[in-house]
Amino acid sequence: MIELIVLDVDGTLTNGQITYTNSGDELKSFDVADGLAVATWTKKLGKKAAIITGRNSLIVERRAKDLKIEHLHQGIHNKDEVLQKILDDEGLSWNQVAAIGDDLNDYKMLKKAGLSFTPLNGTQYLKDFVHVVCKNQGGSGAVREMIEHICKEDGLEEDFLNAWI
Repeated sequence: MIELIVLDVDGTLTNGQITYTNSGDELKSFDVADGLAVATWTKKLGKKAAIITGRNSLIVERRAKDLKIEHLHQGIHNKDEVLQKILDDEGLSWNQVAAIGDDLNDYKMLKKAGLSFTPLNGTQYLKDFVHVVCKNQGGSGAVREMIEHICKEDGLEEDFLNAWI
């Protein structure tokens, strides 16, 4: 049974575009359906979530806080090493992890995860080995699709559906 979901950000929780304003501020857009699914996973189902991303962003910090994501690690190059520390701290195994990522910096983490996903816009290198290639793009419901897939596989679909009703 999956106890922890691990999310990449750019290209997974977002569409991968980074926009800068004239004043140098960074902008990112997140899909509200992904957010509701993550909130259901953490708040309603009592499961754990982590964001492990290669970039640093105050926007991502705010999004993680809004969604009650316990583990936020930014500026990470060796995602599998950071995830191993999270697993050690939480007393979990790789088989209890589902992870989603879209590019080569997610490769090692996805190879080790018990269940691995890539959005439709993920690189072909990942599509060749992950367990599930999502029908949705990153930033457009791929994370929602991942969580719904896990809930269905782990017999939590009814709990997921009834969480907000």
